[in-house]
Amino acid sequence: MMNSFYSSDSSEAYIALGANLGDREQTLYDAIQLLNSHPQIEVQRCSGMYDTAPVGYTDQPAFYNMVIRVSTGLQPLELLQIMLDIEHQLGRVRDIRWGPRTVDLDLLWMDDIQMDTERLQLPHPRMHERAFVLVPLHEIVEQQQAPELYQLVTDSLQHVQDQDIQYVHACKLPFPSKLK
Repeated sequence: MMNSFYSSDSSEAYIALGANLGDREQTLYDAIQLLNSHPQIEVQRCSGMYDTAPVGYTDQPAFYNMVIRVSTGLQPLELLQIMLDIEHQLGRVRDIRWGPRTVDLDLLWMDDIQMDTERLQLPHPRMHERAFVLVPLHEIVEQQQAPELYQLVTDSLQHVQDQDIQYVHACKLPFPSKLK
C-alpha cells in the first residue's frame, strides 16, 4: 500500500530494478516496499517483471528487471543514497563490474534534471541502449507526465529489438501499470 507522502515540491523519478541472485522476484518486491516505506518516497507505478540476459559481464545467471515511478521530496543524491542503502540492506556486494547481484537499483530519470557528477549522471547515460530498461519503462511512462522521457524511450526502443527480454508477469504490488 502507498504511504502518505505528499509535497507540492515533489519530484517524479524513475528507478530501474534488477536482480539475478537468490529469490529474484521477492528481492525486487522487497526493494520496492523498502523504497515506498521511506517517508519521502511514494511508489506510484510499477512495471511488469521481465526476464533478461546479462549485459557486459555475461557469465552469470539471467536477471529479472522492472521499473518503478516514484514521487519524492528528496534531491537526486539523497534518493541515490537511499537506493544504495537498500541495495546494501538486501545483500548487494560490489565485486565485479556488471556482475551478479542480489539487487541493483538505478536512478534513470528525475524530472528533467541534467546532472553529471562522479556519483550520479542524470538522465542515466546508458538507459537508451538497454531493452531491460526501455521495455519496462515504456510500460509505465506517460507522455503527459514526462514528455521528454516518453519521447526518448519511444525513439530508443527500435534500436534494442534484438536484445533478449521476456515478459514474466504484471507487477504483483498495488501500484498501477498499463499492462495487467
